[in-house]
Amino acid sequence: MPRLAVWFDRFSRSAFSFPLALIAALGLLVISELSYRHAVQSIEALRVQNSARVATHRLLLAVVDAESGQRGYLLTGRPEYLQPYRKAVADIRETTRALQQRYENETAQKAQLTRLLQLVTNKLSELETTLKLHTEGRDAAWRELIGSGIGREAMQAMRDAAEQLIASENEAIEAQREDIRETLQINRIGVGTVTAISLLAFFMYLRQSMALDQERQLRQQALQEDRDRLEAQVRERTADLTHLTQHLQSAREDEKSRLARELHDELGALLTAAKLDLARIRSRLGGAAPELTTRIEHLTATLNSGIALKRRIIEDLRPSALSNLGLVAALEILAREFEQRSGLKLQCALQALRLTPSCELTVYRLVQEALTNVAKYAKAREVRIALQPQGPWALVSVQDDGTGFDTSIQKTSAHGLLGMRYRVEAEGGRLQLHSTPGQGTRIEAVLPLRAEEPTPALADPAA
Repeated sequence: MPRLAVWFDRFSRSAFSFPLALIAALGLLVISELSYRHAVQSIEALRVQNSARVATHRLLLAVVDAESGQRGYLLTGRPEYLQPYRKAVADIRETTRALQQRYENETAQKAQLTRLLQLVTNKLSELETTLKLHTEGRDAAWRELIGSGIGREAMQAMRDAAEQLIASENEAIEAQREDIRETLQINRIGVGTVTAISLLAFFMYLRQSMALDQERQLRQQALQEDRDRLEAQVRERTADLTHLTQHLQSAREDEKSRLARELHDELGALLTAAKLDLARIRSRLGGAAPELTTRIEHLTATLNSGIALKRRIIEDLRPSALSNLGLVAALEILAREFEQRSGLKLQCALQALRLTPSCELTVYRLVQEALTNVAKYAKAREVRIALQPQGPWALVSVQDDGTGFDTSIQKTSAHGLLGMRYRVEAEGGRLQLHSTPGQGTRIEAVLPLRAEEPTPALADPAA
């Protein structure tokens, strides 16, 4: 039994369920069609046999009707009694032809029919003879013929011959019925067997479907687990990259601050000392040669240019206006200097907002990078800078009316925009870029406002 169960389990999981179901369906169709045709043939045979039996009874009835009509005419002498007689004779002839066609190919029943028809012919001859004698006025002769009992014996012989023929038909009908019962039984067994096979195939199909569904669910579950694991890894890596980016940004800003301080302290001290020394030399030369005076003036201008360059480099590295004057003033200075260098028209709509120092530096660098991109690529005529509150967020935007570009095309040189995005996201904000070819570019970023610190309670003077 365990082996049988294992075999059945393997078989039910095999790939034979669909072919088995197809074969079962074809088998059911074949059995149904064969049974139908055999049943139709048997029913047709039953109809023919029953028709023959009915025809035999109708033949006997027609003979009786003929004899009744003949007796009525003989007793009454009225001609209307001959009409049933003639009708019965016509029925006998018609029924005789039908029976002859029925038993034309039946050897055993044909002999019985021949005997029956001979008796019917003899009976009709007797009836015709009696009527002829009556017509001729030989009453004694036809009365003697009727009283002899020949007609009764002939009728009895016809009944016996008809019963034999009917008995043969009954046997054939019973055989056909038995054949139909056997056909129905075979059809029943075949349908039951095929139905059982179909149910088995259906069970196998359901089992395979359940196995496939279970396997599909397991695969989906495994894929979902892998997807969740990969998403967790991506989130973890993204968080690590965000922290790393924030760290690198902080380290770069610290390095810029350190470099700005060194430039301010060391290079500023050297340039200032050189300028003081040059001033002493100029005062001691007095009315020296004009050529030497010109050289000293040129050297003075060169030192002033170096001092201005040093100041501009320091401002680019670490804007002093941001820490000394605030974000709005630093952005206005940045916009004014950019307007002077580029010749573009700038419009500023800036509001003072409460931001953390790192967020203020992020906003400043965002505007600075956006203006650099405008100067390099935008070919714009006008630039608008805005800083305004938006609920618990600070919204900063830089918009130009330049050539724009298709944001769906990824550019390999868009490191500045990517750095902006990482820097804004590191501060807990988000950056959006809107641009259409020929319609300019707008860069928007939202950063969280700094929560207001609670005001400390004043001491009670009376305490």
